[in-house]
Amino acid sequence: MTNKVQIGKTGLYVNPIGLGTNAVGGHNLYPNLNEDTGKELVRTALKNDINFLDTAYIYGPERSEELIGEVLKETGLRSETIIATKGAHKFVGENTVFDNSPAFLKQSVEDSLKRLQTDYIDLYYIHFPDDSTPKDEAVGMLKDLKDQGKIKAIGVSNFSMDQLKEANKDGYVDVYQGEYSLLARDAEKELLPYAVEHNISFVPYFPLASGLLAGKYTKDTAFNDLRANSPHFQAGVFKRNLEKVEELKKIAAEKNVEVAHLVLAWYLAQPAIDVLIPGAKRAEQAIDNLKTLEVSLTAEEIKNISSIFN
Repeated sequence: MTNKVQIGKTGLYVNPIGLGTNAVGGHNLYPNLNEDTGKELVRTALKNDINFLDTAYIYGPERSEELIGEVLKETGLRSETIIATKGAHKFVGENTVFDNSPAFLKQSVEDSLKRLQTDYIDLYYIHFPDDSTPKDEAVGMLKDLKDQGKIKAIGVSNFSMDQLKEANKDGYVDVYQGEYSLLARDAEKELLPYAVEHNISFVPYFPLASGLLAGKYTKDTAFNDLRANSPHFQAGVFKRNLEKVEELKKIAAEKNVEVAHLVLAWYLAQPAIDVLIPGAKRAEQAIDNLKTLEVSLTAEEIKNISSIFN
């Protein structure tokens, strides 16, 4: 059994390697997803002691939560599983808008509970900020839902520094999720220090920069999905990023570990980061991510990895 860690101050204990599930039923994000493959991914993760699943209403939409709910029902593993989900997207005609109003969040939590076939959600995030709702009021509704036992911890995602401060005015925010990787380090300026100071757990998304930091690609790799528009994958930048990954490969080779596991171990060594949610499309990828827990980094190695990407 893996040693579990607490996510910040939440009282939720997880394997430090979780599973991002946007490829489980996320038909709007990835073409040609197979739902049976997605369910098998979740089943295998749970069987192998990965007990933290990160999903969202917008993955599908709705379908990721539904498939996870089905697997938890069939396996009987709900009580051993920590589920994080998110809401804020609202469809208005042809458009998608964000809504953080207390009434919308309350309804979103109720709808997620139904799709997940559960009576509580371990960690509920406001997925994106809207332009109009005071953030402390939005979080206030989540606090009410927490007091009712419908959610156990409160998260916000993609908030700016000012929005996070407003959201945390009463100290209710437990977890912050935002983009952070060796290729996207803006969070180190303000968000990570604030998280450390306020005992907020920081969960990075895109930790492997859509596979780029896993050392999987060459200069000739072509992309036709959401990676095609990512700034990390644009011609000149992509080439420079591959050169940095080559430096990582040297360190990984010396330690006899894979690049992806080296990178993920680097995040777990950062203050405020307790758990990672690398995505996976297939069961074997989720199992492979667990090898991260076998990588130990010296202070010198942590510094060296950091300096490659400064």
